[in-house]
Amino acid sequence: MTATEPVRPAAPVAAQERAARPRGEHRYDVDLVRVLASVGVIVCHAAGELMKAVDRDPAQGGPVYWTGITGDALSRCAVPLFFAIAGWVVLSGAPPRDGRQVRKRLTRILVPLAVWTALYLLWDRARDANTEPTAQLARDALFASVQPAFHLWYLYAYVPVILLLSVAVLVRNGKRPWGAGAALLGLALAPTLLGDLGRLLDVRVPPFAWQFGVYQIAYAVAGAVLLSLPGSAVGGRRRRLLWLAGGLLAWAAVAVYEHRVHFPSPYASVVVALLAGTLLMALARIRVPERFRPLLGRLAGASFGAYLVHLVFLEALAPRLVSADAGWAGAAGALAGLTAATVLLSFAAALVWTRLRLGRWLG
Repeated sequence: MTATEPVRPAAPVAAQERAARPRGEHRYDVDLVRVLASVGVIVCHAAGELMKAVDRDPAQGGPVYWTGITGDALSRCAVPLFFAIAGWVVLSGAPPRDGRQVRKRLTRILVPLAVWTALYLLWDRARDANTEPTAQLARDALFASVQPAFHLWYLYAYVPVILLLSVAVLVRNGKRPWGAGAALLGLALAPTLLGDLGRLLDVRVPPFAWQFGVYQIAYAVAGAVLLSLPGSAVGGRRRRLLWLAGGLLAWAAVAVYEHRVHFPSPYASVVVALLAGTLLMALARIRVPERFRPLLGRLAGASFGAYLVHLVFLEALAPRLVSADAGWAGAAGALAGLTAATVLLSFAAALVWTRLRLGRWLG
């Protein structure tokens, strides 16, 4: 997106959080934020299908365009919320104790990433949708290519963010994380080194994108601060309603920004930061009724897998549900139907393979 990631970035990770539960009290409010952010990623991509249908031009289908803008604006906060949760886990909720735990957390992300990269390459090859030879796309994926699964861009940034924060925590605690530190240094030097090697050897080297932006670190640190606030600082029901009201205003501001300035809105924009911040404050320390906690916990645990698989269902369903000629009811129904079906199928699939003990491989 500009300032900038790919056009339709997305979404979420629960694997690292599953690797080490917060010590002491379990934060069901964090589980709730994670699940809502996972659904937000799917809303974001469903809205992107509507915008693609009208080529981001209201003249080609006003109801579809404005429905897409509305859905995308609401879901712009999903990725910032995931970075916020990641920051809270590493810096406050469950800080790493040693380099071994850091490796374990990252492995829980990298193994499913590798498996799903291969599955998406095979899926697109079966549909004759690959834009380049499959072998070349597979090589490029090692350097953090977003083809053919564009939503995986998030993990290429997420891993370095977790690595950096984990090294900082370990050093602060008097540890010497040589392995994690060397990996972090390698990520920092790799773009220049590979570029130089490509020029010296006169070979094509894909851009190395295992990198993070400053805004991602900022969201992670801010999330650690806000989610660590005590309940007295967050306030009661009346204050939460005020935060929600602020979130509605921020939602409208994001929609105006996307229509007048740039679609999709960069995650580093002020309006997106306000939307993410107000919603986080409205949900932080909220009490989840006990009868909903078991289900919420299972959904939170399945959110990473749902994020990884959802593009399969979304791209299969979108051509059947989205039309540029739809009226207001049809456009709203298409967004709601595409989102609901994708959420249901994605979480159901993730819950099934988790029950089959395949989560280590599939997320």
